[in-house]
Amino acid sequence: MALTEERPLALTTGDEVTTDHEPLGVFRRPTATEGWRSWVTTVDHKKIGIMYGYTAFFFFLVGGIEALLLRTQLAVPNNNVLSADTYNQVFTMHGITMVFLVIMPMAAAFANYLLPLQIGARDVAFPRMNAFSYWCFLFGGIFLNTSWVLGGAADGGWFAYAPNTGVVFSPSHGLDFFTLGLLITGIASLVSSVNLTVTVLNMRAPGMTLMRMPVFTWMVLVVQVLLVFALPVITLALLLLTFERLFDAQFFNPAAGADPLLWENLFWIFGHPEVYILILPSFGIVSEVIPVFSRKPIFGYPFMVFSGIAIGFMGWGVWAHHMFASGIGPISVAAFSLSTMFIAVPTGVKILNWLATMWGGKLTFTTPMLFAIGLVAMFTIGGLSGVTHSVAPSDTQQTDTYYIVAHFHYVLFGGALMGLFAGFYFWWPKVYGHFLGERMGKVHFWLMLLGFNLTFGPMHILGLQGMSRRIWTYDDGLGFNFWNLVSTIGAFMIAVSILVFMANVWRSRVKAKGQPPVGPDPWDSRSLEWITPSPVPEYNFSEIPVVTGRDEFWNRKYGEDESGRLVRLHSDEEVCQAPGATGIHLPSPSYWPIVLSFGLPFVGYGLIYSLWWAAFGAIFVIAGIYGWALEPADDDEDPHGHDDHDDHGPSGDDAAEAPTAVTEEAPVG
Repeated sequence: MALTEERPLALTTGDEVTTDHEPLGVFRRPTATEGWRSWVTTVDHKKIGIMYGYTAFFFFLVGGIEALLLRTQLAVPNNNVLSADTYNQVFTMHGITMVFLVIMPMAAAFANYLLPLQIGARDVAFPRMNAFSYWCFLFGGIFLNTSWVLGGAADGGWFAYAPNTGVVFSPSHGLDFFTLGLLITGIASLVSSVNLTVTVLNMRAPGMTLMRMPVFTWMVLVVQVLLVFALPVITLALLLLTFERLFDAQFFNPAAGADPLLWENLFWIFGHPEVYILILPSFGIVSEVIPVFSRKPIFGYPFMVFSGIAIGFMGWGVWAHHMFASGIGPISVAAFSLSTMFIAVPTGVKILNWLATMWGGKLTFTTPMLFAIGLVAMFTIGGLSGVTHSVAPSDTQQTDTYYIVAHFHYVLFGGALMGLFAGFYFWWPKVYGHFLGERMGKVHFWLMLLGFNLTFGPMHILGLQGMSRRIWTYDDGLGFNFWNLVSTIGAFMIAVSILVFMANVWRSRVKAKGQPPVGPDPWDSRSLEWITPSPVPEYNFSEIPVVTGRDEFWNRKYGEDESGRLVRLHSDEEVCQAPGATGIHLPSPSYWPIVLSFGLPFVGYGLIYSLWWAAFGAIFVIAGIYGWALEPADDDEDPHGHDDHDDHGPSGDDAAEAPTAVTEEAPVG
């Protein structure tokens, strides 16, 4: 069955000019294939995805500890576990950490690992840029958190409203770490977004047209486009705030004729698309999980794709609903109320499609499926409470109450994080070659679901009772005691669930030692990554697959009999690729991405404390750029071979070259 096509590996760089090149000295590319050096110098998208995942999970623990400190402080009235100033810093850093250092990079972990596999590519378009993105994220996160030991962290909320974030109201350097740290991590996000966008548009396997791509790949693509346009806005805002704080500029100071609403507009023009940047990857993940465990193709694939695009597009038109209480005028309020209501339509389409996919399916309630269903349920609750924010009078009452806290945690925790955990359990055997324990996984899910609802459900009540957000304590007798205690108990239940997850990771790894890896397709899945061995070899595909229809991998395995019943046509051994391919050239490792990104935090320290530190950082930056530019494209002694990415036609139209034996098949099952 000729379903794959052996394609010549066209060299993308250097083949004409480097065949007699003899790289020497420091510019020789590193060659380690094992050990810590191989990780530090790697440009392999899978390793980078794994590093993104572990680093984001570490910051998840940091953000979780910060959340427990907040809930401990609020467990009882007039508590003094934290001072008011420390409380401000902790809740600010909790928000920054969870948004910029946890959910976004966790989604990047999935995108980096899976996106090339799902489109049939050997790597991303710019492997060294990919490594550079990761190191910028890591050093930016470290830079942000060093503020704890260098005079105090940011204390103006993750939204950093001016003029509260000016030096008058926040004289410590915490907000300087905030602005400069986010600028560094912003480099990571912007570089990655360009890289992944180019990868999807230019490196799809033959026949992988846009409307044959998995929904997860589509949602990642929408997110990258959002990032390309949203990040420059927040970058500009952060630069203005940096200049105001460090160089006495007057962009937001009303006393100097400026307008603090400028910050709010700039921040939320970025901030509301950011909500969809955070949630859409999880939408994509559950759109892969639910069909597999429902034994049905995703219902209404075009609607899923175009609703995701619509969410991305409409996300730009709702930023001002965060500013109804700012006095933006009745016409603006009415317009943004309507736009906020309308964005519920494509979101509702997705929910209905997931339900329709499960309807009539042969459901299997594995751990990833439970988390996927958890996302659908929790996000629906968060979405419904979000609709109340589109009604301006209601929103005015809810602004700055715990009702808002409840809403966005139902969206971002119940939605985004539930989806990410579904992805962990679903793709774990593909990444590591063994399953995570099902029993412990289900304990993890139910503990998290119960703890989540105990934590954030009562916040709706507290908000409607009038409890303000961002208060560090409250008096007895206001009616807040009981629900705050319940909320704190729920937060610690979530913490226990995370411990169960970590124990599951450790235990499953120990049990898997000495055991053969699971087969390439342990869940009987549908998309192309499952055609590869588990764990995925460095070269991804022994042969680049030729795609002839949507749900390509599924269609290779299943067909219909004369009665229209689903029948298995081919076994895994017949359709999956065997490991051990040789002679495939891969991108060579490089240490220049880490050298270049290592200098950026020192530039930040220099701007805050002394320009000598900036000069020290600039040496690394310049050295990194210089070495990167002069690094040989080819190293004859490098076991990885050439910088070859096996590019394909940008639109996948080269599917016309597919073997004639392959015929278009409609999704079945």
